[in-house]
Amino acid sequence: MKQLRRYLILPALFASVLLLSGCERPPMETVQHGFRGTGMDLIYNPRILAEQADKNAVPVSYGPAPAEGPKAGAVYQNVKVLNNLSVAQFSAFMVSMTSWVAPEQGCTYCHNAANFADDSLYTKKVARNMILMTQRVNTQWQDHVAQTGVTCYTCHRGNNIPEQVWFKEPKQQTGNGLLGNKDGQNTPVAASGYSSLPNAYFDQYLSKNSNIRVAGDTALPTGNKHSINETESTYGLMMHFSKSLGVNCTYCHNSRNFASWEESPPQRTKAWYAIRMAQDINNNYMEPIQGLFPPHRLGPTGDVAKANCGTCHQGAYKPLNGVSMLTDYPFLTGPAKTMQKPKDAPPSAKSVAMK
Repeated sequence: MKQLRRYLILPALFASVLLLSGCERPPMETVQHGFRGTGMDLIYNPRILAEQADKNAVPVSYGPAPAEGPKAGAVYQNVKVLNNLSVAQFSAFMVSMTSWVAPEQGCTYCHNAANFADDSLYTKKVARNMILMTQRVNTQWQDHVAQTGVTCYTCHRGNNIPEQVWFKEPKQQTGNGLLGNKDGQNTPVAASGYSSLPNAYFDQYLSKNSNIRVAGDTALPTGNKHSINETESTYGLMMHFSKSLGVNCTYCHNSRNFASWEESPPQRTKAWYAIRMAQDINNNYMEPIQGLFPPHRLGPTGDVAKANCGTCHQGAYKPLNGVSMLTDYPFLTGPAKTMQKPKDAPPSAKSVAMK
């Protein structure tokens, strides 16, 4: 018996180390997020926050360029967006865009160096569309981005393609029967927190408008027809939210009643608009320009890269920790235009005033 125990000690120690390797190292800090006694605490790891500080720092501001002077559309050829800017504004923005999106390639990432008016590079056409998308987010989705807004840097941060995007997952190839069919689950990926939850839910919720609220209002199944797969996909999406924003569940939910809008913090309503904003971006700005991209920029099923929460947030509860860059680039926003109304009704406005 003693010999058996001796042989089991080493595997047990190895298993313990393997199990603990998935845990975050202390210290951990808690911040009260709601009224006392509601258990609305947020848990942070200051070590991780410190690691993210540089990643979420904004570039040095040089102030807004003067709006006076000749217009870019009158001086330069083939200017199809932002042609109402002054030459100073237009030139300063092009320099900034280059540093945000293509710091290594420079101007030639989007332009033919021999003829800047030439449209032969697909990146130039994509950039035009992304400028229009940015303006739309800043003017029509203020229920989510408020006055902070976004710029190209919010997502790109020096990369041609934002670090966090998603593509449609290819359908699993199986034999004639069900043997080996994982049904989109049991493949640990970052999007589902490396769990066994479904890993292809982005298409359901951030492209299509599938129903996310799968919890029933009663203890018994009285009319709630949602499947276990739908519930698990919702959990996968919630884990994506949590990871993308660096927060836990109580940032948007009251753990006493996860389903209740009336008892949830206002951040849950912000998230509701964020989902509709992502659908708008993916359906009206990304998928329509899929044909512009060369094959090596497309996903395994030939689809274009699309946005999720991590594309902008990148681990921060607010992108760039809530610092706005629009002061230097006021032409990326403006007075709120006619709102892009979600197809479904917004949630109740009875949320309690928790901050």
